[in-house]
Amino acid sequence: QDKLVIKAQVLAGGRGKGKFSNGFQGGVHMVDSPAQAKEIASKMIGSSLITKQTGAAGRACNAVMLAERRQPAHEYYVAVLNDRVSQGAVLVASAQGGMNIEEVAAKDPTAIITTPIDFNNGLSKAEAISVAQKLGFKDEKTQSDAADIFINLYKIFKEKDATQIEINPMALTTDGEVLCMDAKFGFDDNAEFRQNEVFSLRDISQEEPSEVRAQKANLNFIKLDGSVGCLVNGAGLAMATMDVLSLHGGQPANFLDVGGGATPETVKEAFEILLEDTKVKSIFINIFGGIMRCDYIAEGVIKATKELNLKVPLVVRLKGTKEQEAKQMIRESGLKIEAFDSLDEAAERASRLAD
Repeated sequence: QDKLVIKAQVLAGGRGKGKFSNGFQGGVHMVDSPAQAKEIASKMIGSSLITKQTGAAGRACNAVMLAERRQPAHEYYVAVLNDRVSQGAVLVASAQGGMNIEEVAAKDPTAIITTPIDFNNGLSKAEAISVAQKLGFKDEKTQSDAADIFINLYKIFKEKDATQIEINPMALTTDGEVLCMDAKFGFDDNAEFRQNEVFSLRDISQEEPSEVRAQKANLNFIKLDGSVGCLVNGAGLAMATMDVLSLHGGQPANFLDVGGGATPETVKEAFEILLEDTKVKSIFINIFGGIMRCDYIAEGVIKATKELNLKVPLVVRLKGTKEQEAKQMIRESGLKIEAFDSLDEAAERASRLAD
């Protein structure tokens, strides 16, 4: 019973091959005694684990998990996710588990078995057993055990409003049991109102603080590594803005979509989040006023510039609803805000200011 596995509880893949900021190697270890578990846990907790998914800063390890050690005879990959082609959920499985599934798919697409799932009825036992047989489970017991896992994964997927469930690996152990040995779950943020139990488990210490703050303000924000802060309305325009900045030699510091319902207060909050990043050397505001009114954005920009005593150069491009009123507000503000009509010219200027 002392033969256990200790795992760093960090929200990132590749933990086993990761390295801690204190030099300790590996986020997954086998332990044979309480003393050994304590020793390894002391090296993990309080340090940051750097993996291929975390970036150079890594993620803080605040907890470890001790799990029963079981010996896999064979490892499989299983996932339930949404599929745009079939416009529904699918079960994705492979007999080549325990490794990067993207690499498996690239090298040998035939190794991936994809099974559409009926939304209302889920997987039938016969369908699930058929998948288990294709994966190479030989006897009736292991086929049935694997099939039950597939069926239950979809039940969780549907009942808990998941966007993805990934089991890697699911294993057939040396003593003939079928077990889920590692799992990754993703849930739909829009379902938080009816999935309180699931969302109460959220650990914001594993998330970028600026992204947590943005989410509270209903802003779609992702931190990046560049020096041009971006404030845009609409995800498509935000992506295009980042591309045009890159085309002119600039590097976006973030993805930020203020959405169609932004207010002057929301814009000010967005500015504060952008300015928390010391790498931001210029800010580029690119607004297409459809649902969003340009004068609301201008009011928020002027308010933020004054209240936050903005020192970072500001480039603004406003087009659409209340565009002329917005431009007049900026002119009359007396603030050093560079306004452009052309996206190319604005992006080029913002990029140059960030050099």
